[in-house]
Amino acid sequence: MTDERLISGQRRRDDRDNIALRPRLLKDIVGQDSVRDNLHILIQAARNRSEPVDHVLFYGPPGLGKTSFAHVIANEMGVNIRVTAGPSIERAGDLAAILTHLKQNDILFIDEVHRLGRAVEEVLYPAMEDFVLDIVIGKGPAAKNVRLNLPRFTVIGATTRLALLAAPLRDRFGAQFRLDFYNQEALEFILRRAAEMLKVDIRPEGTSEIARRARGTPRIALRLLRRVRDFAQVKADGIITGVVAGEALALLNIDYLGLDDIDRRILHIIIDKYGGGPVGLDTIAAAISEDTATIMDVCEPYLLQLGFLARTPRGRVATPSAYEHLGMTPPERGGQQFLF
Repeated sequence: MTDERLISGQRRRDDRDNIALRPRLLKDIVGQDSVRDNLHILIQAARNRSEPVDHVLFYGPPGLGKTSFAHVIANEMGVNIRVTAGPSIERAGDLAAILTHLKQNDILFIDEVHRLGRAVEEVLYPAMEDFVLDIVIGKGPAAKNVRLNLPRFTVIGATTRLALLAAPLRDRFGAQFRLDFYNQEALEFILRRAAEMLKVDIRPEGTSEIARRARGTPRIALRLLRRVRDFAQVKADGIITGVVAGEALALLNIDYLGLDDIDRRILHIIIDKYGGGPVGLDTIAAAISEDTATIMDVCEPYLLQLGFLARTPRGRVATPSAYEHLGMTPPERGGQQFLF
């Protein structure tokens, strides 16, 4: 799944450059302390027993490092990792081919695991639980079931839509972790590390400016770093200061809180066209010519985190904070302003 917005957490074509910047070991990870500490115990216990790690599920907004965590686990365990995605496994035979090529203790990482087909899931259930693969040979009365033993392996799943994951599949993941948005300090650490690896001359105030506009998402922070680097090389002798970073991001229409044109259009539609709401999601999507799933999964989480939107049974409502951010005065209803 791709989204060409610069501040979208969804994967873009140019994010392939981020692969070399990923952390390799648990000690390199910042910003997800609880997940890191739990994984340390999980991995150490598996090592002590000379067993594969229990099946792990990562879920949360896009761009927070679910794929990076999977590779870190593989590196910590010293095993191979096979990477695939739910939409890529179209038939049960595709999954069977992948499973039969796994070796002892290997890791199978399935991105967008919620998009696996039902027939594929039925093959995956016994493979995860009993490490066997059931294959039906032939058709009709002559058909027979053959059970193949598989080496013990680990499935790591990643999803941005936990609610869409089938309950039987979700229950087979022994360890489940939610990844949350990163704070300013963690993003600044990630940016400093990436700038050092990319040999970018960046000042502390430049790091802070980029981190503040990265929407709590490392993928966006690294993307913005590359764009600001380009601006600095052309306009500022390659040195990223706070002023240079601010000018570069303003040129990209990303404001000081990380909102872009689409975010501001959503707020303006709710405020200018519908009196601040409530207004339905489908109406907002039609008004700005965007897909409802994009608004709900990509735009809304950050607006909700900032407190600019409120979800009500009747629809979305713009909060007083949204009015203030846009330089507008919140209206009064019944002699009192909105209360949230």
